[in-house]
Amino acid sequence: MTAKQKGFSLIELLIVVAIILVIAGIAIPNLLRSRIAANEASAVRSIRSIDTAEVAYAATYPSIGYANNLATLGPGTNSGNTSSSSTNAILLDSVLACANGTGTTTCSKSGYNFLLTGGTPVGGIIYTYVTSADPMVQEQTGHRHFFSSTPGFITYNETNAATSTDAPLQ
Repeated sequence: MTAKQKGFSLIELLIVVAIILVIAGIAIPNLLRSRIAANEASAVRSIRSIDTAEVAYAATYPSIGYANNLATLGPGTNSGNTSSSSTNAILLDSVLACANGTGTTTCSKSGYNFLLTGGTPVGGIIYTYVTSADPMVQEQTGHRHFFSSTPGFITYNETNAATSTDAPLQ
């Protein structure tokens, strides 16, 4: 009487592993493309939030004009801050407004670096600003660079830092 062996042969196991690798080879690039698309969509939403915050800031503090950096639009170093001021307007969240940063600090969110720079004051009032969003790692966290300025139009460039002369976002 011989006992019947149960289990899988080495060939059967190798075939299963090969099938799993083929499926992973197809799925992983699609996942990376989806993540890049999500990062770019988040960057555009963040630029729009910055534009909206700038308009609200300029309306609230007309003697100052636009904010000259992202930290001014946020809650400051105290993310629980509930009292707005001209230095901590609480118009942006602490991530996008770099709660730990000041001045021309580049803030990072969803694979993009954001920078807001106010224009040169005229009579003590800032009448212009520019905002940029650039991928942290080109072709890994995003493909396109984004730009916005005082009128609030968003432009993009696929290879270099975007400027006002680039293609408008549709």
